[in-house]
Amino acid sequence: MSLPSIAPYALPRAHELPASRPDWSPDPARAVLLVHDMQRYFLAPFSRTEEPVSQVIENIATLTARARELGVPVVYTAQPGVQPPADRGLLDDFWGRGPAAAYAKDPDVVAIVDELTPAAGDEVLTKWRYSAFQRSPLEQMLADRGRDQLVITGIYAHIGCMVTAVDAFMRDVQPFLVADAVADFSRDHHEQALTWTAQRCGVVLATTDALRALDPAAPAAVREAPA
Repeated sequence: MSLPSIAPYALPRAHELPASRPDWSPDPARAVLLVHDMQRYFLAPFSRTEEPVSQVIENIATLTARARELGVPVVYTAQPGVQPPADRGLLDDFWGRGPAAAYAKDPDVVAIVDELTPAAGDEVLTKWRYSAFQRSPLEQMLADRGRDQLVITGIYAHIGCMVTAVDAFMRDVQPFLVADAVADFSRDHHEQALTWTAQRCGVVLATTDALRALDPAAPAAVREAPA
């Protein structure tokens, strides 16, 4: 078992996003920005020069830069290269040994991609399960900083990103899934994650809207690819 090969697909545009049930909006005084599993191993199945990943990396880089300027905490997740069976648990039954074999040949395979290298002051959490909250200090980190919103970017949208969103919701943390700053196995999987999140646990929004909400005084310096 391994990751599937992933064909390029166009990211959903702002006018294609599902309507979210709540009217929440990201607040720089309440939000934390999550960069979920943007490791070389998980990005390997994508073309780095085509959508979705080419645009997703650009959008996440814009969001992280703006967040740091505004004092919004930036948190990364990353799976370790070595995962003993007791730690990996049932993931083996779905995904095999994960990055272990690739890590044995090249330890850098679990590094965050160069374009999104964590900056001084960012947090990098070890990722053990689909949700970024499981077996991590993320919930306590939010509480310690008086934050109750989580802006979610990264991969894969219908697995870890969506599950983190619903886990946040169940902890009374408002989740925001940034539709053009996440990528997935296919456009269908991507849309599945957006629709379910919008209907059941959070707000789905575009990068431009997330930037505008976090910093209303500044123009959203991000390019949306042509429709």
